Parts: sequence; C-alpha cells; structure tokens
Amino acid sequence: MSTLSSIHPRQALFGAEAHGHALPVCDHYAGVEARMRKSLALQADMARESGRALFDVTLDLEDGAPVGGEDEQLALICELLNSAANACDRVGVRVHDPRHRFFEQEVDTLVRHAGARLAYLMVPKLADAESARLAVATIREARLRHGVERIVPVHGLIETHRALQQVHEIAALPGIESLSFGLMDFVSEHRGAIPASAMSVTGQFSHPLVLRAKLEISAACHAAGITPSHCVVTEFKDRRGLAKAAERAAYELGYTRMWSIHPDQIPVIINAFAPVTVEVDDAVAILDAAQAAHWAPISHNGVLHDRASYRHYWHVLERAWLTGQPLPAEVQAAFFAQP
Repeated sequence: MSTLSSIHPRQALFGAEAHGHALPVCDHYAGVEARMRKSLALQADMARESGRALFDVTLDLEDGAPVGGEDEQLALICELLNSAANACDRVGVRVHDPRHRFFEQEVDTLVRHAGARLAYLMVPKLADAESARLAVATIREARLRHGVERIVPVHGLIETHRALQQVHEIAALPGIESLSFGLMDFVSEHRGAIPASAMSVTGQFSHPLVLRAKLEISAACHAAGITPSHCVVTEFKDRRGLAKAAERAAYELGYTRMWSIHPDQIPVIINAFAPVTVEVDDAVAILDAAQAAHWAPISHNGVLHDRASYRHYWHVLERAWLTGQPLPAEVQAAFFAQP
C-alpha cells in the first residue's frame, strides 16, 4: 500500500460537515434483567474479538419494566450503565414517550446518575416535530442541570401519521442522531385498514403504505445527515427471513442500522449489512490511490473516480469496519485508529 496522506477522508471529503463515526449497524433491545446482562456480555465478547463494539445495546424502560416496577427498573439500568458490564460505552436507554408521566423523571435520573456513560436516549412515540423538539430540550436541560458536559444524542421513533408527515423537520432538529420506524404502532394507527400481514417479515416490504413510510424516514434521515434505523422482525426464529429483510432494508431502502430483539438476530443483521469482499477491496484500492493523488481525480481499472465516488467508497470502507470485516493493518492504522 502506498504512503497515506495525513488528511483523513472525513476531512478531505466532507470538510465543514464534520462527518463523524457512523453508528453500529445493529441496535439490540433488552428489558428483562437476565437478558440485559446477557446482551452486555455478548457485546463485550464480540468487541474483544473485533476490537470495537459491533452492535449497540438499548436497555428498555418503556416495555421492560412490569407495572409498578418502574423505579426498580430505572435503578437497575443506572447501575448497569455505570458498571464494568458496560465495557464498550455503547449502551443507550429507551425511555417512556414525552407525554408519559415517567418521561421527565427517567431523563433526569439517567442523566444525573449515568450521563457520562449514556451512548444515547431513545424517545418513542414522537407525536410531531414539536414533541421531538421538547424531548431534545428536556434532555439538554437535564444535562446542563447536572453538569454533564458531553452531549447525549437523541434517537427517535416514528410511528404515527403526524410524525411521518413531519419527519423531515424532526430529522433536521439539532441533537437528533437517528430515527427508527415503529412498524406495529404505525400499522395499528390505520384502524384496521392495513392487514396484520403487513407486520410480517415479508408483508412489511410489500404493503404500499408501510413501504412508503420506510422510504420517507430513510430519505429524511439521509437529507439531515443522521442514521435511519430499520424496524424489528418479530419472527426471531426465521433466520433466513431476517437475513433477507435486513438485506432489503440496507440495499433497497437505504437503512444503515436495524433493530434486534433476540440475541440470535444480531450476527444475522451485522452480516447482512456488511459490504461484500469485492466492494471492500475496491474501496481500499481506490481510496489508497486517491490519497496518493491528494484527492485529485484518478483512473482505476479504466474508470474515472473523483470526490463524488471517493465519498461512496469511504462509506463502504467505514461499513466494513463497523461490521468487523478484515482490513489491511495499514488501513486500520491510517483510518480507524482510536484518538
């Protein structure tokens, strides 16, 4: 490999946009204590093998706590966030929705006790842009109130008609890092006009209204420079169906992240979102030659490449890194060394 330029692709190709590290491609949800601990252990084990966290863990306050056990669930999650089990600092929390009576208490407690370790907060059931704006403001105010200097990114869940209508405005709000699609709530919002089959592993890719919603969310996220996160596949034993769904989400709908609700889904999603070997090889060769040319146009195998295609191949290489694909040691050192 040639001598690499000192200018990193993030600076050379994105400039003032300050393009940062992309999120892991898999977001795994867990709410029961035994499953939360198991998920954190799996995250740490896979990180030791690959050198980085290959998936995020989202601990669940909204659906994870039994009725009447919300305070105990909140205390447990704060304990886990601050413990050695959070070995990768890639653990977020799903709180209740902004209209719920527990929302402000959960945000305040999490930021006060674990703000330095929170990877993000997932806010469900965003009703519209105004509710998203208030949620971001509540989290920011808690951070300032408790002296937490680092910004706590906000992830949002789009699952209502009005939120979908305003998704571009929501995606553009400062502080929003990712938006996800709430498939089952969205289907229910149609009052029986969409059949239950549209929530299945195959039906969610064929019903026009569901497919339209997915495309709107993905497009809004890309326009705003944030991460679109694809919804769940509830048939967690259907590995083949999950793999096909993840591939369609990534390569047809433009999603760069996907939810997991069972540990067995994690490797399937990571593998589906990983670029194929020939794409990675092309990205390495093209970016190497581009850096050697100080990012001027080059010819590679008889094809002209410039900054437009360089940006594409950088994202391919970044995705390979995020999914644990093997890369030449010099590429890892030049592009992905920890600061």
